[in-house]
Amino acid sequence: MDFQTLAAARYSLRKFSPAPVEEEKLALILEAGRNAPTAHNLQPQRIFVLRSPEALEKVDGCAGVHFHPPVMLVVAYDPKASWKRETDGKDHGEIDASIAVTQMMLQAADLGLGTTYVGMFEPEKLWAAFPEMEGLMPIALLPLGYPAENARPSRLHADRKPMEELVKYL
Repeated sequence: MDFQTLAAARYSLRKFSPAPVEEEKLALILEAGRNAPTAHNLQPQRIFVLRSPEALEKVDGCAGVHFHPPVMLVVAYDPKASWKRETDGKDHGEIDASIAVTQMMLQAADLGLGTTYVGMFEPEKLWAAFPEMEGLMPIALLPLGYPAENARPSRLHADRKPMEELVKYL
């Protein structure tokens, strides 16, 4: 599928099929996150793949929304590894990790899978539930899987502001 079609067709999936995600497809999605551009190529993004029933139950207890996907990716960044802008110290780790999330979402859509960016979670609960994440800054939960048979984009999916409102030529 060409990029314009892919970008317009991808939507936030909130109803997942219980069908498992194939290892080959998961590997391609993770590779898209690994290949994401990062400030000074420091690659501070860290991706956790949760798919055991125990891990999925634990992450569910950390989130404010529940979609019950077969796979949950937790995307974080390492603040010790991320680039800080010299002029004001702005940490670009969150930006870098967000770019990785975006690339993984688009790769998933290209493979016929769905995702949604979840920011409604409690980092403290994630750190308590998953000690492996200690010292990292989680930025997103990324439920991943095949759309359920009755899954549809939200009614607001196609609503877009006019280009003139979003873009200014100077």
